[in-house]
Amino acid sequence: MPASQAWQLLNIYYIYRFILACSFALLFFMRFGPSLLGSFDSRLYAYSSSAYLLFTIILGFLAFWRIFGYSTLVQLLIFTDIIFLVFLMHTSGGISSGIGILLGVSIAAGGLLIGGRCALVFAAIASLAILSTEVYAAQNHLFRQTNFTYAGMLGATYFAIALLSVVLARRSEQMLQLADRQQHTIIELEELNQYIIQHLQSGIIIVDEHQSIHVANQAALQLANLSLMPHELKGVSETLTQAFECWLISPENNVIMLRLSGEAELQCRFIALPTHQQVFFMIILEDTALYNQRLQQSKLVSLGRLTASIAHEIRNPLGAISHAGQLLSECQQLTDQDLRLTSIIKTNSSRVNQIIEDILNLSKRTDSTREKIDLAPWINHYFSNYYVEQADAEGKFKLTLADKPLWGFIDSGHLKQIMDNLCQNALRYGHPERGAIRVQTRDSQYGPCIEVIDNGPGISPEHLKQLFEPFFTTSAKGTGLGLYISRELAELNQAKLSYYLTNGNRSCFRLCLKDANLTTIEI
Repeated sequence: MPASQAWQLLNIYYIYRFILACSFALLFFMRFGPSLLGSFDSRLYAYSSSAYLLFTIILGFLAFWRIFGYSTLVQLLIFTDIIFLVFLMHTSGGISSGIGILLGVSIAAGGLLIGGRCALVFAAIASLAILSTEVYAAQNHLFRQTNFTYAGMLGATYFAIALLSVVLARRSEQMLQLADRQQHTIIELEELNQYIIQHLQSGIIIVDEHQSIHVANQAALQLANLSLMPHELKGVSETLTQAFECWLISPENNVIMLRLSGEAELQCRFIALPTHQQVFFMIILEDTALYNQRLQQSKLVSLGRLTASIAHEIRNPLGAISHAGQLLSECQQLTDQDLRLTSIIKTNSSRVNQIIEDILNLSKRTDSTREKIDLAPWINHYFSNYYVEQADAEGKFKLTLADKPLWGFIDSGHLKQIMDNLCQNALRYGHPERGAIRVQTRDSQYGPCIEVIDNGPGISPEHLKQLFEPFFTTSAKGTGLGLYISRELAELNQAKLSYYLTNGNRSCFRLCLKDANLTTIEI
C-alpha cells in the first residue's frame, strides 16, 4: 500500500492502543467500583499498567518523529501489546478475566499493517504466551481452576484472525493497486486529451449554460487574437456571443461564418455536450484558410485533368503555327509589312505557349510537403542563388531581416516559386532604378511574414479587385498567371498572399506564413 496510507493506518492503531492503555490505568487507580482488574496481584497490575502506558507514550513519540522505520514501529507495538496484555490478564485472574480477547485485535492489526508471515508469528507468540500462563498457574495452583480448553480455543482464534487479516490485507492491497492503476490510466488519458485539445488546429471553447468558459485551447486564443482566455464568452467576442444565443434558440443552424479579429474569417460550429449533471456546449472555431487549402487541392486535381486532356490538342497546332511562321519569316521575298506580321505570329505563339506551360506547371502541383523553415538564413541562401541565375538583379534588392528567428511552416519549393514571381514582378514593374527593392521579414499576429516592397506607383483601385485573378494583366508581355499561381501555392500551404500600399505609397506584397512553432494536429 502507499506509504502515506500505511502511516495513517498505523496512527489509527496507535490511537486505539493509547486509549486502551489509559483505560487499564485509569480504571484501576480511580476505583470506580468492583472490578476484576488486578484482582489476583494488584501490585504487579499497577506496575504492568503503568509500564504499558509509559511504553505507549514513548512509542507515540517514536512514531511521530519517525525515528524508526515503519515495520520496526509496528513490530514494537504488537510485541509490547502481547507482553503487557498477558501480564494484565495474569494479574487480573488469568484467562477467565477476558483480557486475552484483546490480543485478537493486536494480531489482526499486525496482519493488516505488515501482513505475511509476521501475522502468523504474532499469533504463535500470543498463543504460546496464553498457554504458558495457564501452565504456570496450574503448576503453582495460583487459581482455583484453569481452563486449557479455553486457552486452546483462544490460540486457534488468534491463528484464524491472523489468516483472515493476511487475506484481507492482500485483497485490500490488490484493490489499492488496481485503483492506483486506474487512477494513473485516468490521469494519462486526461493528459492525452488535454494535449490533443490544446494542439488541435481547430479552436475549441467549452462553455456552460451561463456562458462561462471551462476549457479553451491555444488555437482558440490565436484565432480570437487573445493572449489570455476570458472567463465569459462575451469577453471573446460580442458577435460570437450573439451567434451562440441565436443557436440556442434555433439549434438547427449550427454553422455560421464570423470575422472575430482582423482579416481572419472563421467558421463557427456549436455542439451540445450533455452530461449527468449539466449540459455543456462546445464551440469549434476553424480558419477558412484550412478550407481554402483543401479547396485548392481539389481545384488543382480538376485543373490537372483538364489540362492533361487539352494540352496535347492545343500544343500540336500551336507548334505547327509557330514553325510555319518561322519558316515564312526566312523567305527573302517578304516585304517589311509581311515580316511584321510573321513577328506578331511568333510573339503571340510564344505567349500562348508560355500560358500553357504555366497552366501545366500549376496542374502538376501535388500536396505541399511543408517543413519548418528559419526565414532569415533561407532568404539569404535564396538570394545568393537568385543572383547567380539573374546576374542583372544583383544589387537591386536590399534585405531587412528580423533580429529574432522567425520559423515558417511551408513547402520550400513552393516558397521559392512564390519568391521568384514576386521578385520578377518587382524588377519588371517596381522601377528598381529609383532605389533598391526592399525584402524584409517581420512577425505579425497572423504569423511570420515576408514583404517585397518596390518603387512602383501602386495598383489602381479598379485593377486591385482583379489582381489575383487568372489571366489578368496590364502588360502586353505578361500571361496574367504569375500572381494567381503564387496565391494558389500560398493557400495550398495555409499561407496568405496580399497586397497593400505602404505609408510612402510604395507597393508591397506580403506573404504571411503559418507559424511553425505552433504545433497543431490536423484532422
